[in-house]
Amino acid sequence: MIDDEKFMRRCIQLAKNGRQNAKPNPMVGAVIVYDGRIIGEGYHVRCGEGHAEVNAFASVSSEDEPHLKDSTIYVSLEPCSHYGKTPPCADLIIKKGVRRVVIGCIDEFAEVQGRGIRKLREAGIEVEVGVLEEECKALNRRFFTFHREQRPYIILKWAQTANGFIDDHFQPVQISNDFTKMLSHKLRAEEDAILVGRVTDEREKPQLNVREWRGPNPKRLVIDHAHPLNLESLHAHNIQSLIVEGGAETLRSFLVQGLWDEIRVETNTQLTVSDGTRAPQIPSNAIVASSENFDDNRIVVFRKS
Repeated sequence: MIDDEKFMRRCIQLAKNGRQNAKPNPMVGAVIVYDGRIIGEGYHVRCGEGHAEVNAFASVSSEDEPHLKDSTIYVSLEPCSHYGKTPPCADLIIKKGVRRVVIGCIDEFAEVQGRGIRKLREAGIEVEVGVLEEECKALNRRFFTFHREQRPYIILKWAQTANGFIDDHFQPVQISNDFTKMLSHKLRAEEDAILVGRVTDEREKPQLNVREWRGPNPKRLVIDHAHPLNLESLHAHNIQSLIVEGGAETLRSFLVQGLWDEIRVETNTQLTVSDGTRAPQIPSNAIVASSENFDDNRIVVFRKS
């Protein structure tokens, strides 16, 4: 079990390399192990190209090919069993004749959902499921939410002063430092769309693009009462994740409806103001997932309990 977890962690590490280009497919990593030694590994690099298992098998040297029948393949997500843009990975694993398959988590996508596991077992392959399951699920929480809820994974995000204001006397104020601003732009590069309300758009004219990081700009959305958010439309356009940056009323409208999966709050612990717009309240069903300090600024990430 210790070895299984070690190699599954390597799968997760590999999978993260596909964060930007694998979408709308999930991030997946695969590792092939013979006698405690990695003989092949790969990840899903880009949508429409080879899956993690395909790339892992392709990396095995000709000298190690004969060892496949006595090897274990570790995969962070259940191998696909259907024909999409590429052939089923479950069929490839069976063809390669590996002895054992260790899977991080079941694929919740409607066209998979346990079918890959069943196909492998029916072929006589030993299959272990659920190694580092929560970590593997977390890796693709956006993908799973998109298919399960028929909407994007929603991240509410704001910056506040030490005493809980998001501006200074209703005027914009610099809360982030240079490093946390860069982190915000990194997040934008990793998500599909970003949203603000009409008042924030008109008052602050935010660019909402990636200037401090390398990557694609998220799709820019502005809403108001006359132009409400249509989650079905976002789902139809394959937008798997959405950052909501406010202002306060827009953020509160999402909170009231329970339309959030993650909340990211940056607090400048040294900055206080005497009046302005109060930051939203963290809901009672939110639990701290992580907390990091960057000089005088702290970023806390909340998820639903």
